[in-house]
Amino acid sequence: MAKDPYRYFRIEARELVGQLSKGVLALEQSGGDEEQIALLLRWAHTLKGAARVVRQSQIADLLHGVEALLAPLRSAGASLPRSMIDQLLAACDQVNALLAQLPSADANDAGAADKAGAGAEGGALPAQDAPQRIVRADVLEVDALLEGLGEIGAELAGMRRAIGELEALRELALTGEAASQGGRALAAQLDALERRMAGGAERIDRELRQTRDAAERLRLVPVDSIFTTLERCARDAAHSCGKQVAFDARSGQLRIDGEVLDVMLGALLQLVRNAVAHGIETPEQRAASGKDASGRIALEVSRRGYMVWFRFRDDGRGIDRDALRAALAKRGQHAPADDAALLARLLEGGVSTSSTVTELSGRGIGMDVVRAAMGKLGGNARVSSDTGGTTFELCVPLSLAAMEVLLVEADGRAMALPLDAVRGTLRVPREQVVHSVDGGAIVYEGQLLPLLPLAIGAAGRAAHQWSPRAMTAVVIRSRGELLAVAASRLGGVDSVVLRALPPLMTADPMVLGLYLDIEGEPRMVLDPEELGGALTRRSDSEAATPRPPILIVDDSLTTRMLESSILESAGYQVELAASAEEGLELARQNRYGLFLVDVEMPGMDGFGFITEVRADPQLRDIPALLVTSLDTAEHKRRGSDAGANGYIVKNEFDQTAFLAQIGELVLR
Repeated sequence: MAKDPYRYFRIEARELVGQLSKGVLALEQSGGDEEQIALLLRWAHTLKGAARVVRQSQIADLLHGVEALLAPLRSAGASLPRSMIDQLLAACDQVNALLAQLPSADANDAGAADKAGAGAEGGALPAQDAPQRIVRADVLEVDALLEGLGEIGAELAGMRRAIGELEALRELALTGEAASQGGRALAAQLDALERRMAGGAERIDRELRQTRDAAERLRLVPVDSIFTTLERCARDAAHSCGKQVAFDARSGQLRIDGEVLDVMLGALLQLVRNAVAHGIETPEQRAASGKDASGRIALEVSRRGYMVWFRFRDDGRGIDRDALRAALAKRGQHAPADDAALLARLLEGGVSTSSTVTELSGRGIGMDVVRAAMGKLGGNARVSSDTGGTTFELCVPLSLAAMEVLLVEADGRAMALPLDAVRGTLRVPREQVVHSVDGGAIVYEGQLLPLLPLAIGAAGRAAHQWSPRAMTAVVIRSRGELLAVAASRLGGVDSVVLRALPPLMTADPMVLGLYLDIEGEPRMVLDPEELGGALTRRSDSEAATPRPPILIVDDSLTTRMLESSILESAGYQVELAASAEEGLELARQNRYGLFLVDVEMPGMDGFGFITEVRADPQLRDIPALLVTSLDTAEHKRRGSDAGANGYIVKNEFDQTAFLAQIGELVLR
């Protein structure tokens, strides 16, 4: 396995450079604070020493220069000139640039190490110099760990199946060889082996879940880790415009998915530049308006329920409505009379209220960055402005936020509800369900609550049939009111990490996101706030004609689960097969409305499956679609010759067209 001789140095150096940059910016605001200068000197000295250890002389020399600038100030107590702050920040930038040039080389590749350490003392990096005590993790390492855990989960699933087979063999040994001493001995041995395997599987299951939870949480990043970058952006933009700006940001201890934070950083950087260029006035203009000479930009990040809110405000002049209307007219667009609607046009991108083009503004592309970020994360943005400044509120969902959930099952489908929305659970005999024109209801603590089949929330229609004996009702708070949802059974409480819906899936308001179960399969986490809205659609849903099930045949677990999620969200019943051979066996045992078949599979491929189906009198009339990444005329011809009704190319996948094609074939 390739090793990176600079792995730990790179991690430590980035952290120390970040602290240095943040400390220098704080020093600019507080003046020659002796305690702060002492901290900066210690960080610079630590990083210089680490650079010497890994023979990075250029980095060490830069840090030596930082020490030379700071040392005379330790006891002087004088304010720092802006030129010195600029020099210190420039040194930090240079160190970051040199860190980015460090290669990830194999430990045995002395040439790569020598190249990276050019200008240093030379020689290979001693293995013992790597500070093994450092436990900071790289995101790629975490991803690799999670992938490995997923593979272990798959192995565990295979062990469970083997346990089931052992149990069947034990029963066979007892029944088929009841009079045989050898049969009874074999049954006893199989029974003992089954118990040992079951115990081992249970222990692996428990340890695997704990490890996966810990690994998932490693991906969560403190929101305040981007504040120094934003403050640097505000400072540099203000200097280039001849303005003064103070930046203030708060997020508490909030941690969110690093991918979400990366996207939001791009949007927030653009808002900072816009605020400095368009909003914050020059010191002279602010003085004439009775304001402080220095403008203020404030960012507050908070979590509300399952969403993260970024509230960004400047205390500048506000948005010039006349300039905005003129910019819209110049583009041939109508300016709405409503003020909120007018300001919202800024978020559409391509609109600039600046009359000149500078490095910071005037091209009309700035808000495109914000709009693209919201689109990528499934978030939304709104803007308000007055003479006291402008406020942007950006709201994005949590992608990998760990949450406590109640695991439930409805109609054989496992899913989860956020635990903080659950108010109670109870077992309800069928005779205690109150039926009405609007559906069902139950009595909970003296209050009549509407009862919603949980499958409605998961698939948009009433797939759930009321139990002939009893059901489990989960009481949740939805939109300020109590609501009961009916489940087949409860699976206990668990801590899961929420994932965003895959890009190919249309956003479903009922679904907060997905989590991976112990076998690595994606499961839905439902949104309690949106479940209440399903009540208004229940009458129409219950009147819907049941659709025949669809059989998905694909050797890829990811593809099977993605296609299954899309189809189940559209109200279809779905069954899965991991091979063409398994699919044929299911097809001959059950009745299906459509076959959705992958082309490339081990053993029999999709063409072979279609050929077998068309040769069977009982199956030949069932429509079939081929799904593949092979977009060639030859493959399409082979699919048509085999008898496929359609051909879907994965890299051209469109969910709307996919569902339309499915619906046309199923209902024909």
